[in-house]
Amino acid sequence: MINKSIHYFFAFFICICILTACSFKERASGEGTAAASTDPLNFLSETDNESTTETEPIIKAEPAEEHLRDNKELYKNQDDYSVITMYLTVSKGNAGDGTDHTWFDVNAYSENDYAKMGIKDRFKAEGLLQIDETGKGITESSFGYGETIPNVSVQMRGQSSTSNRQKNYKVRIKDGRGSFRGQRTLNLTKHMTEAYRFTNKLCYDLGNTIPEIIAGRTQFVHLYVKDETSDEDSFGKIFTDIKDSEIKPENDTVDHDGFKDYGLYTMAEQVNRTYLKNHGFDENGQLYKLSFFEWTIQEDLMLDQDDPSFDQSKFDEFLESKVNDDHDNLQKTLSEVNNYSIPIDRILEEHFDIDNMMYFLAFNILNGNDDVGPRNLFLYSPLNSEKFYFICWDMDGSMQANYRETINFSEGKSWSRGMTKYLILVLVNRMMKEQKYRDMLSNAVDDIYQNYFSPQIVEARAKKYAEVVKPFLFSSPDFYYSPIKDQALYDELVSKLGDEVEQNYKDYQESLKWPWPFYVDLPTVDYQKNTTTFSWGASYNYGRNVTYDYMLATDYLFENILYEGHDLVVPSTTIKSLSPGTYYLKVTATSDSGYTIDCFDYYPMEDGGKYFGCFCFTVNNNGTVVYS
Repeated sequence: MINKSIHYFFAFFICICILTACSFKERASGEGTAAASTDPLNFLSETDNESTTETEPIIKAEPAEEHLRDNKELYKNQDDYSVITMYLTVSKGNAGDGTDHTWFDVNAYSENDYAKMGIKDRFKAEGLLQIDETGKGITESSFGYGETIPNVSVQMRGQSSTSNRQKNYKVRIKDGRGSFRGQRTLNLTKHMTEAYRFTNKLCYDLGNTIPEIIAGRTQFVHLYVKDETSDEDSFGKIFTDIKDSEIKPENDTVDHDGFKDYGLYTMAEQVNRTYLKNHGFDENGQLYKLSFFEWTIQEDLMLDQDDPSFDQSKFDEFLESKVNDDHDNLQKTLSEVNNYSIPIDRILEEHFDIDNMMYFLAFNILNGNDDVGPRNLFLYSPLNSEKFYFICWDMDGSMQANYRETINFSEGKSWSRGMTKYLILVLVNRMMKEQKYRDMLSNAVDDIYQNYFSPQIVEARAKKYAEVVKPFLFSSPDFYYSPIKDQALYDELVSKLGDEVEQNYKDYQESLKWPWPFYVDLPTVDYQKNTTTFSWGASYNYGRNVTYDYMLATDYLFENILYEGHDLVVPSTTIKSLSPGTYYLKVTATSDSGYTIDCFDYYPMEDGGKYFGCFCFTVNNNGTVVYS
């Protein structure tokens, strides 16, 4: 009897241990067995079939040890609407560190100018930086207090923006001279071509409220500069058009103590090794800034660093490596993304955090950012991990649709809205052919739209940012370079930013029904048969039938049409040989449900806009055909 009781006791004890261990494992992972069984990556594929029934809400499930979350504690004490004042005294340094340049030289040359001159490193100067964070002047707690010798270097930053009249600056705090809010690289951006001068900051600040989004800290900055590099008036040389302007602002800011007022800037946190450390990430991982990267295999990306053929400048044309030069993970991921024999499910599960990716795409869909995808973001992979994560960066292409309508500027139209703007990326193109991933993206869009980036939230935020910005925007020097000189028009456009979010949401819903855009091939000429053949990629449309229309003209407005064809069932056509000259080919695809989309190709207009769906080429005298 005793032996039997002991036997039952030990059996009961063992069961308790097993149940306790299972419960502990579930609590440690943060997910129960129910979550594991509904992992979205384990759903059956529904490729080529559009869902006709309502889908169940998708439960997010991911390996806890590899799901990164931004350190949201960084933003808790951030005042999104405050303005700090920076005083920068610029002086010439020495040739050893490349700072022996005048302030005028720092501002004088664009990226194209440097390329023509064959100069890789942009001109820099030294500077003494002092920062007033409270509006009470430079006090003992201020950065730069009591400093008398240069503590920073300063140079122009940006790419296309280097051609703008007002420049963006990168200020680097020198070794051993401290940091500002844990940062040693301070990016000051003017957003000169952005009508409101706050939408980039608005997107950062609201993005930081979304758990799945990784972004960064921002701060409005009022910049004053004192130039000690020249006896001449560098401010007058840089901004020669201010004194000649026929339009003057109602209010003017006042320079003081030898400092010239450079107006309002936005400081956005530099994504680098320090950023990774501050945000709680592995600072030794791989970090890439996208220059122009469509997830296609490029020979310059697949070479090892020690390969004699490796060219860093060519690598940087696609991706700029910021921390770790071991590209094995990138190369493996890129190879698999372009290997169509490997299921996209497996690639996403092994190499990406599906929540991070979907929310990144959804957020930039809702904010209307049409300058993201192949560029203007960072890719990050922790050391010894195969996963990549998307980090938001440079969102000043957001929230511009209404303003562009007022000036009849053609940008952010056609396929560059909604989901289709991402289809130029091989990764997204493969992924969005699966119904379950379209459902995941829709769930992320709905979540953000309802809880973080609704029209009401954006409208309320926008009005508060506008009140901060307007005193600067309608004063010197920013007034002279603002595209909006009328405060009433500015206020009207700001009041419509909430409506713009709503339209972006509707555009997304519609884009899920469109046939997919495609690229046009370079035409081929057969002089023996006296023919020219046009061909283009097939448009994908979830299993539906698609037909094509084309027009060939001698002008991009298609006023002089030479040939046209309609309701083609194959993506090609043949006409008679063309004589030498430049031609414009417009190709569209139409689904059997009546939706039409342009080809990916576009003609860049003189004002910087795009004529969508237009492929331009030239037939040379020798019969060869080239892109125009």
